Formats: sequence, structure tokens, C-alpha cells
Amino acid sequence: MKYRKMPYLDDKLSTLGFGCMRLPKNKEGKIDEEQALAMLHYAYENGVNYYDTAWSYHNGESEPLLGKFLSQIERNKVFIATKLPCWLVKNRADMDNFLEKQMEHLQTSYIDYYLLHSLNQKSWMEMKRLGVIDFLDKAKMEGKVRHLGFSFHDSYPAFKKILLAYQWDFCQFLLNYLDTNYQAGMNGYKLAGQNGTGIVAMEPLRGGKLAGHLPENVAAVWKKHNIRLSPVKFALRWVWNLEGCQVLLSGMSSLEQVKENVHYANLCKANVFDAKTLKIYKEVRREFLKRIPVMCSECRYCLPCPQKVAIPDIFGIYNDSIMFNEKDRHQKEYELFIPDESKADKCIACGACVSKCPRHINIPEEVKKIAEYFAECKVID
Repeated sequence: MKYRKMPYLDDKLSTLGFGCMRLPKNKEGKIDEEQALAMLHYAYENGVNYYDTAWSYHNGESEPLLGKFLSQIERNKVFIATKLPCWLVKNRADMDNFLEKQMEHLQTSYIDYYLLHSLNQKSWMEMKRLGVIDFLDKAKMEGKVRHLGFSFHDSYPAFKKILLAYQWDFCQFLLNYLDTNYQAGMNGYKLAGQNGTGIVAMEPLRGGKLAGHLPENVAAVWKKHNIRLSPVKFALRWVWNLEGCQVLLSGMSSLEQVKENVHYANLCKANVFDAKTLKIYKEVRREFLKRIPVMCSECRYCLPCPQKVAIPDIFGIYNDSIMFNEKDRHQKEYELFIPDESKADKCIACGACVSKCPRHINIPEEVKKIAEYFAECKVID
């Protein structure tokens, strides 16, 4: 296993981090404990020392499962990361209560890497109002938490604001070869590096979408350049090539995936891409992006919608559906993640959003198309 050091810290972290958000499930929809523990032990025995979980993963089952694993190994040989569920915090006392319960779940007296979960500009402002700075300082001073960070889902300007607002040890954000200009993106990567803040990359396979069947125009690039790597290895090695990224998180669902990723991690290197290789990645990215039907940057300037339509989220799911040619998968995402009162068919074409869009998208027209698209998918199902 290869290891990298966090800036200004002594910790040597495995370049592959085990994300405990997609563990195998049994027929009842619960974590398959036997399989999950076998995966965790294989990773541990093969040098993986960074394990990431959260209060909400697997409906609260992930932390206790990881705690059971920790009770079976030498605790001081691994680094555990978990997260404060910011959306559930109502007051300053909640922060302390969550942390205490999480240490109980994990059967540990301290957490190595503690994050504020899924921050955006709005939730960061609210957490500051509730006293999170005092909480973070106190938790670290008392030794309950060793290093502090945040995971992030918002635009680059929001990332910059949050990153520079506190002395974070590390940050965690979406990082893959496709989304270089999305959310924090490569601008966030560069800023964190300049600031001396560690980086944990999440969604290196974009939730598995970069690991599946390649659309025809992307496959043509593969053939043109005689790319012999699997889509998985092609995606992972792009992240590992970034020297400023210390850990690549992978949410693995089977022992086979753990073995495959451990193998790839043993081969990973930083700063090895030549100009030709970088050009190939750009070409693959360009072919994927050509497939996007609605050029929405998810800046969210169109919100709030008077009818509560979740415009940017709907565009995001629709774009992915077309880009990856996976209707069934994204129909399920649409039904699961977009509340009924915020779905595309709730648009009344009032036009309040149109003048706010910096890209001049005819939003009502596109939303109408999407409502018809997902209605059609539902009928077909």
C-alpha cells in the first residue's frame, strides 16, 4: 500500500480510504455484517488505514459496524473519520451529544478525523450561528477529536469562503476527471494546496457512473487511443496523479471491489502524467460533456422558485441520465431525491427564474421537457 502525509501532520494515510457508505446489504436491507467485516479486515490486512463513516450512513448502522471492526483490531494502527450531521443540529448542546454518541458507536475514546458533514454556504452560516467554532475548538482541546475538517457540496466561491474561515486540517470534496469545474473542483484543489489544507477526494468514480458502460462517443475515444485500462482504473489513477490529494475515498460494496481497489492503490503514483496522457483525459471529458442537454452550472441563482421546483437538482439528474445513458437508474434517483412537491411537473412556467439565469437557459421550457421525460420513463417501467 502507498501512503501520503497530510500537510503539517505526522499521519501517513493510505492512498486508498475505505468509505463505509455503500456496504453490502442483506435481504432485509440491513448491512450484511459478515460480508462487511470480511471486507474491512481484508483492507486492514492489506495496508488500508483510513476508514470513513458518518452518522447517517446506512440509516445509522455504519458507525456501529465500524465500531465492531475497531474492537477486533489494533485501534492505534488506523485513522477513523466520521461526521457531525449538521442538518440535525438545532443548538450548541446537540453538537456535544452527537460527538459523544458517535464515540460510543465507534467504541473509541477519540476520533482521528472529524468533519462537518455536507457543508454549503447556508449550512455553514447556520452552524456558525449555533456556536460550531467553540465546539470544534473544545473537542480538539479535550482530545476527543485529533483533526478537523469539512465535507462539501456547493459552488467554488462557497468553498473558498468556508476554507478560509477556520484553521481546518483537511477538507473533503468531489474530485474526479469529469467534474474538474463542478462544485469545489480543481480551483478548490489548488486553493486547499496553497492554504496547506489536506485533501480527501470523494466520488472518484462519480457514484459509480464512471465505472460502468461507456457511451458510444466516449468508447470511440477509448478505441482511438487504444486505452487498455478499465474505466475504474482510468478514473482512479487520475485522482492519484494529484500529489496534493492525500486520500482517495472509495465506497466499496463487495470483497471483489476491495481487492481490485487495493491492487490499483498499490500501483498508484503522483505527477506521472505526460502531456499526451492529460490530453486523452481532456478528450474523454469533452466527449462526456458533449452529451449534456442542459448547460446548467448549478449556481442556484434561479432559486427560490415560487412553486418550490428544485430546478438545479432536477437539471443535474436529467443531465446525468442523458450523459451516462442510464434512464432507469436516474429515474429512481429522481423519484428518491426530488420531493413530490418539488418535481418538474409542478412548474407553471411563471418565468420568475428566467431573468436570474446567467446562462440564459429557457428554464420553463427545459423543465417541461424533463417532466415529460421522467413521466415517460415511469410509464415504461
